[in-house]
Formats: sequence, structure tokens, C-alpha cells
Amino acid sequence: MNMASILSNLLAPVDTDAIFVTYRAVSIVFVILMAVAAVAAIVLVMLTPGNSQGIEALGGSSETFYGKNKGKSTESKLKLATVICLVVLGVLSIIFFILQIDAIWGV
Repeated sequence: MNMASILSNLLAPVDTDAIFVTYRAVSIVFVILMAVAAVAAIVLVMLTPGNSQGIEALGGSSETFYGKNKGKSTESKLKLATVICLVVLGVLSIIFFILQIDAIWGV
């Protein structure tokens, strides 16, 4: 084997190749989508209130049923949105790494 054939096996297709251009476009789209899902998940986790009552638990103040449950709808929606963002991030990551297999692209 000569050095040129070894290098051609190691290197990606040239920039003018249609498969390489498609591969690059798909990779960039998936990386952008994963970044958006990750940032959204981080923001949603930061917006979700904690479960502990903090210093209020020491006072022994009793709350009404409405007071206890008024934030549950917003809190549950934030938790659901966080789970959805993380599932989307996981699925996109798996698909992205599956697309790294050369046999899919015919290379």
C-alpha cells in the first residue's frame, strides 16, 4: 500500500463531494438543535422552584388547600417541559451519533 491510498482512507471526502456537503449540513443542523434543546432544558430547570419550603417550615404556618396547590400547575408544566426537552436532547444525540457511521453515507 502506498501512502496516498492510506491517507485517502483516513480523510473525509473532499469539500466538493455532494455526500460530504449533505453530511456537513445535517451535522450542523443536529448540533444547533441539540444546543437549543440543552439551553432550553437549562433555563427550564432554573425556572422550576425547589421542593423544600426552606425557613417557612420552621414557623409552622398552616396553608390553605388553595395556597398549597396554586403553584402546582405552573410547576408541573415546567417539569413536563423540562422532561420533554431532555428527551428531545437525548433522541437528537443518539440520531446524531448514528449518522456518524460511514456506511449510512455510502463512504
